[in-house]
Amino acid sequence: MTIPTAGHGAAYPWLAHYDPGVPASLAPYPHRTLLDYVSDGARERPQYPAFFFKGRPFTIAELERTSDAFAAALASLGVKRGDRVAAMLPNCPQYFIVEFAVWKLGGIFAPLNPIYTEDELAGPLATIDANVVVTLSSFYERLKKVQPHTPVKRIVTTNIKEWFPPFLSILFTLFTEKKDGYRVSHRDGDLAMADLLARFDGKRSLETPPAPEDIAILLMSGGTSGTPKCVMGEHQALVMSGLQLQAWFGESIVPWESVYMMPLPLFHSYGACAVQSICFIGHNPISLIPNPRDLDDIVSNIAKVKPTAFAGVPTLYNGLLNHRRVRSGRVSFDSLKVCASGAAPLLAETKKRFEEVTGAKILEGYGLTESLIAACVNPVKGESKIGSVGMPVPDVFVRIVDADDPLKEMPLKTEGEMLLRGPQIMKGYWRHPQESSEMIFTDAEGVVWLRTGDLAYMDEEGYVFLVDRKKDLIKANGMQVWPRELEEAIATYPGVMEVGVRGFQDPAHGEIAVAFVVMKPGTTATERDIREYCKKHLAFYKVPAKVVFRTELPKSLVGKVLRRLLTLDAPAANEELKTRAASSP
Repeated sequence: MTIPTAGHGAAYPWLAHYDPGVPASLAPYPHRTLLDYVSDGARERPQYPAFFFKGRPFTIAELERTSDAFAAALASLGVKRGDRVAAMLPNCPQYFIVEFAVWKLGGIFAPLNPIYTEDELAGPLATIDANVVVTLSSFYERLKKVQPHTPVKRIVTTNIKEWFPPFLSILFTLFTEKKDGYRVSHRDGDLAMADLLARFDGKRSLETPPAPEDIAILLMSGGTSGTPKCVMGEHQALVMSGLQLQAWFGESIVPWESVYMMPLPLFHSYGACAVQSICFIGHNPISLIPNPRDLDDIVSNIAKVKPTAFAGVPTLYNGLLNHRRVRSGRVSFDSLKVCASGAAPLLAETKKRFEEVTGAKILEGYGLTESLIAACVNPVKGESKIGSVGMPVPDVFVRIVDADDPLKEMPLKTEGEMLLRGPQIMKGYWRHPQESSEMIFTDAEGVVWLRTGDLAYMDEEGYVFLVDRKKDLIKANGMQVWPRELEEAIATYPGVMEVGVRGFQDPAHGEIAVAFVVMKPGTTATERDIREYCKKHLAFYKVPAKVVFRTELPKSLVGKVLRRLLTLDAPAANEELKTRAASSP
């Protein structure tokens, strides 16, 4: 890979606008895995917390001991080097115990969305070809139903309460455990994780640790086609992404000191490749939030652990702004210094309001599961340009090309498809060579690029501006209309809390743009109000043909509005779509 030097200013304009102290390159990268960094921490400060869960600190020594024991347990079940172990777990200590145990065996960890339906589980489990699945006990019966259609031979269950603080564990046992299906009766040789940890406590696997070049993780992604596939992430890719982002955040996240709150699911690349990598490399405790929709829990944990950094998505920032304790000023955000926003476009109005309320800076970034997340981020100290996802982080390169010809590079400020390259970008999809070749291509100079499927442009300072997904483009009367541009405009209308725009076929116009709007509690607007407002801020052909009001928009578990599930059906019919949306990655 070519590393830029001072003479590359014209080709890499972003380098001149890096914050002081951020290097152009971090090469050569250390030949290490995240396991090595955790082992360092266990030697240096074994009683320091690796993460917090429901107010309980979980030490680095505990993580080492329990993952050692579970690695030995998995080995006793026949798991060996190169095998895949799947997990259906929320953000909890068990997630890291299983992940590190699998890695200590030289295996491949495959986290799945815990609220996948039976139909949605069958395909990934067959592709992953995992013999063992570790799951929260409340998901056990769902897995048992789908198990006959998969290679899964053994299911290991764990109860969410196993690492609760004592008093909370008692309350959970009395009032929640049975009612919500956490008590299970094992069959077919299935086992409990707690029993395995007790049986193998003090034991370790004799397997040789994985090499940095080995596959560490399989992450679900729709790619540019929308069909679920498994991205192969190497151990060294996780380290590279973590080091790139650690260098970018600089003194905002202090090793061995700053707490990083993680309300987003760890099975998503945002948590798996960015947050956990930054935190294990820098020995920064992670505040785990099991349910990203539980705003009460998030607000309470902000008060308890006083995080320095926060990982969020636009809908989560909107939700916090409208939380009763935030609106009344009864919760302090004073500890927050930096917040990251990704997974979906951050509307300018959301960024402005959150920064005014908290005093913390939101850095919008951009990455793909296929890029192992690190790609573009706005600078911490430098200018955050409205509408920009920032600039490439060290050792990541962006090229804007013709949407129909990836070999034709576009001039600055000209829209085209964004290509990425960097040392951590995926090597392909697990067992999907054809789809891999469609995402990754080599240019005339022999340089390997990743196709993103996103349309963007770059300005003269190297800031990247997303236009929209290629597949979401609306052609109204032959004119190009980008949903995000409409969403940005409508979000500034007083009282609008959320908005999503998609196109629908129309016999007279080819396609029309329809805006789906959620108003804040206590506020109202009419379709005419929104359309008249758009006429003042948008060209006439961009004004939505229809405005539909909803109480909620269909979203993925990470809070991304799922445009494909926005429907003109009655709200009652939309309830089913919202349920389906919850399981989308």
